[in-house]
Amino acid sequence: MVARAYLDHASTSPLRPAALEAMLPFLREHHADPGRLHAEGKVTRVALEEAREQVAALLGAGAREVVFTASGTEAINAAVFGAVATADHPHIVTTAVEHSAVLDACERSPADVTVVGVDEIGRFDPDEVVAAVRDDTTLVSVQLANHEVGTIQPAGEVAAACRERASLVHVDACMAAGHVPVDFRALDADFCSVSAHKFGGPKGAGALLVRRGVRVAPLIVGGAQERARRGGLENVAAMVGFGAACAALAGEELAGEATTARALVERAAEGVARVPGVQRYGDPVGAVPHLLCIGVEGIEAEPVLLGLDQHGVAVHSGSACSSEILEPSPILAAMGVDAEHSLRVSVGWNSTSADIDLFVDAFPKVVERLRALRTG
Repeated sequence: MVARAYLDHASTSPLRPAALEAMLPFLREHHADPGRLHAEGKVTRVALEEAREQVAALLGAGAREVVFTASGTEAINAAVFGAVATADHPHIVTTAVEHSAVLDACERSPADVTVVGVDEIGRFDPDEVVAAVRDDTTLVSVQLANHEVGTIQPAGEVAAACRERASLVHVDACMAAGHVPVDFRALDADFCSVSAHKFGGPKGAGALLVRRGVRVAPLIVGGAQERARRGGLENVAAMVGFGAACAALAGEELAGEATTARALVERAAEGVARVPGVQRYGDPVGAVPHLLCIGVEGIEAEPVLLGLDQHGVAVHSGSACSSEILEPSPILAAMGVDAEHSLRVSVGWNSTSADIDLFVDAFPKVVERLRALRTG
């Protein structure tokens, strides 16, 4: 079998063994509605609440602040639409490098939207964000880490400044959670969205952290689940797997995985830096440890991506939610850098040195071949 290196964890990470093992009993025999009072329902209710506590523990939240959702995207939508639902003339402040789930939700909401720009490494200025807040601003939505270039954002500074105002604050931590410490209490935000599959939990599991005392209209109605904050029967197996993935990062495990990821990414960065015309995007110091974004001068991203795939290396270009048709990244365009030629390399909990070796070996061969074809 030909060796392959999966280096697209920022899109989705494989399920951790601990998460799979925790899920299996709830896929096989424990199937009951956790809202029922019979013995079978109590089994799933206990498991669901244990998972809630595990998620809360990793993210520095209270268990009652965790609202389970079917994805990080749903959590984002719940925050945006829920925050503006009761406002007469809502106004939202956000930034140009937010995930499409944030920007699309803001655009589709009834709110007037102000979008704040970023600098060349993709970081927004918290003072500019706060300066855009008006007397009628209903929500400020900012990310904790960028999903394209990995830059860690000063979201806490924004939340602290907005605490003195009437505006609600949502922090999108989908790219940060499970890779760097996330402390909901320290952030002092009203909402925080996370996604399980970004760090080895199951797909179809996410959470919106809602600060205690904040009331928000539910996005999904028709049931009193999640303390009437999200209708629909809970996917117990997925939430149990989500909790197990969080528990796997308890103690020193998060720091240990981050150290390993950083070392692998820096090895990849050193390898591609030997190829002429390669530029690193984002902040190489103040960034999540598992992600590397580069630009390849003179060659569009798609042939590089396909060439690497032929050599057994899976990477990505553009947003994680883009279709098979690769379009220039709006994130890089907002940064004022080359949006046509970017590649995103990302590692995860099961990445190895062999994966990086395969990538570093294949990358110059692919680029050299494509440049030779371009010059004839």
